[in-house]
Amino acid sequence: MCSNDRRIDTILAQAGNRVDQETGAISMPLYFSTAFRHQGLGESTGYDYSRMNEPTRKELEKVLAIMENGSHAFAVTSGMAAIQLVFTQFKMNDHIIISDDLYGGSYRFFDLLKSNYHLKFSKWDGKNYEKLETMINEYNPKAVWIETPSNPLMKEIDIQKTAQIVHHNEAQLIVDNTFYTPLIQKPLNLGADIVVHSATKYLSGHNDLLSGVVVCKNEKIAEVLNYNLVTIGSNLAPFDSWLLIRSLKTLPLRLEKQQNNAQKLVDNLRQQKYISNVLYPGKGGMISAYFTQEINVDKFLRSLSVFSFAESLGGTESLITVPAIQTHANLSDEEKIKTGITNNLIRISCGVENEKDLIHDFNQALSESKLL
Repeated sequence: MCSNDRRIDTILAQAGNRVDQETGAISMPLYFSTAFRHQGLGESTGYDYSRMNEPTRKELEKVLAIMENGSHAFAVTSGMAAIQLVFTQFKMNDHIIISDDLYGGSYRFFDLLKSNYHLKFSKWDGKNYEKLETMINEYNPKAVWIETPSNPLMKEIDIQKTAQIVHHNEAQLIVDNTFYTPLIQKPLNLGADIVVHSATKYLSGHNDLLSGVVVCKNEKIAEVLNYNLVTIGSNLAPFDSWLLIRSLKTLPLRLEKQQNNAQKLVDNLRQQKYISNVLYPGKGGMISAYFTQEINVDKFLRSLSVFSFAESLGGTESLITVPAIQTHANLSDEEKIKTGITNNLIRISCGVENEKDLIHDFNQALSESKLL
């Protein structure tokens, strides 16, 4: 049985093993060298300069491509660097359709591209597929960019249906798969052309590593992105690549526990009278919820002792974020109100703690934060 036929948890647990045949190292060796020696003119080991190719990163990218069932993966320095790499394909006046609920940093970058580089963007609600067809016919976009489930409102978009519409006009479908990871959802299998991850989140999973991933479905796109990545040089460093390989080994275990914790916490939240709405797609470790007006949000955050008030997600530690003042602070007040990103909305990233401790911590903070 070849490695590609094995189950994903086996592939991840074995990542980096059997790479070094000379020593038989079980753990992936770490190569710090930026330069590689040549025997003579026209002779290369396949490694010339680390910005172009590097052994540790190469093994990481091999595993990432297998995870998403893609032709090639690129490991870069952050989730935003991953988005930047994808957009190196596009030129001035190219039109991109984006879903209307995305990570705030994505919007910030798209605003930069619009104002400084004259790309054009239009928003789609992720629900009305007839509207999407109309927009594609009207704008003739180069790509459609979606995030599913969305950040922070947890809206799910039908990737397969979207891909059919997008490909009818020969545009690319690009999917941010950060929240679900390839263990829950494989967008390339559903018709997407490119998948993007903030690997800082679930893939690394320990709140200690900044990284991003781009995975392509076909070689044609991969060739363009590879050339552009060598040019802009945002490749992930060897040590960070090694850390990400190590982190991927436990991803199935972590995600299973995080999802279980999320489901148990959702059950609890839906019983609380001071929670007006719970947003959870039924899978994954991410939850969003709205407090009623009786809750002082600042007091709630200060009362937590297990959850941490911090703006990231996917790690072993459970975190709570207030999108309106953190991840989506750059949106205008009008945009926040329109999308439902209000000051009483919280986003919860469940870690791997005991679910009873998480529920107790949330409930005690809730009881401490009622307005008099």
